[in-house]
Amino acid sequence: MGGGSYRTTLFPSDDSGNGDKKDWVPPISMMAIAGFTNTQASLPPPSDPYKPNNNIVVSPISFFWGGAITDHIGAFAQVTYNAPPPGGFSDPLGHTWTWDNTDVRYADSASLGGFSVTYGITANNNPTVQDPWNTTPAWAFPYAVSTLGNGFGPNTAIDGAFAAHVGSVGAYAYINDLLYLEASAYHTLPATAQNDLGTDPFGSPGRLNVAPYWRAAFEPHWGDHWLEVGTFGMIADVHPWSSPPTPPGTGVPITFTFATFPQTVNFTDIGFDTQYQYQGNNFWLTVRGSYIRETQFDPNLLLAANTTNRLNEARAYASLAYGNDNRIVLTGQYFNTWGTSDPVLYSSNVNFSPNTHGWIAEIAYIPFISSRAPRWPWFNARIGLQYTWYSEFNGTTVGASANNTVFAYLWLAM
Repeated sequence: MGGGSYRTTLFPSDDSGNGDKKDWVPPISMMAIAGFTNTQASLPPPSDPYKPNNNIVVSPISFFWGGAITDHIGAFAQVTYNAPPPGGFSDPLGHTWTWDNTDVRYADSASLGGFSVTYGITANNNPTVQDPWNTTPAWAFPYAVSTLGNGFGPNTAIDGAFAAHVGSVGAYAYINDLLYLEASAYHTLPATAQNDLGTDPFGSPGRLNVAPYWRAAFEPHWGDHWLEVGTFGMIADVHPWSSPPTPPGTGVPITFTFATFPQTVNFTDIGFDTQYQYQGNNFWLTVRGSYIRETQFDPNLLLAANTTNRLNEARAYASLAYGNDNRIVLTGQYFNTWGTSDPVLYSSNVNFSPNTHGWIAEIAYIPFISSRAPRWPWFNARIGLQYTWYSEFNGTTVGASANNTVFAYLWLAM
């Protein structure tokens, strides 16, 4: 957007403005999250390299390019270290360092028939990572999450199944600061390229044919009130892997190829989202909701025991942020995942059910918003305490509370 003490673009198109006489500094930043995790039940063995409980883990650590390259081309590009999971990686292609959320785009603006239009082209590696709102999966709450927590049940395909496994090209337009429209198409990157970028190819369901993605959102605002109502979705025909590697430690020699079945499994994900925000006198109120319905059609029974399965994700969120410097943020979220029972998809779950629901409560403290942090002016922090409790977990209410998790974290950004 420009402004500030430094020139925004590396290659400005117009050298006549005063802004171009500023020094250029590359828009590079980093973050790290150090977290303490306690689960009501200890980690199942093998838990190495962690203790059975009460662990402190520094993960993730990320480095970013976040800004302009030219007047109309910019990028958000992330490289991340993730700590290994308990017991190590499930196959020999697991990585700790990986490319992460990445979005390269062209942007420009125009006036058409009295309407202002911001438009452009986006190329990214994770469906919904390009979205401007925090209601879609890539940027949804919780923003900091324990790497040793128990998750929120099975995810729909659009909710991370293809993150860092795909590439896309799409076009978008934001009309009159009111209507946002986007259409993109995703395709799986070559398996060797994924591995070179630090992504395990077998972490996705398989190889995509061209998968269309759409987004529409309407955002009226009046005074201090902002409302957004939208829809998003993706249709993906997936060729499942035909020869995933044998997990380490099974005594079976590790052999694999990147072969896939010629037949496909169809995933159709349709989502709806809404957000309301109010800016008061030194406080901000945000309420969000989202719902995703997935239909999985598997006529050849490549991934499932049923030819048709449905999976639903619902999220409801409310947050109150008070103060500028020394800001306190109180957040509560309800999450619910439910769907068709399937003895192949959910073989380890009670009644082969994906059903999982519960609540998250978080209090966070952000010491510096407007003023610079002392000693090191680029140092920013968010200190949080988060509690997740489950009413049902993986198909059963019996013992669901054993998965309850306390997560205390220090999030540093600079």
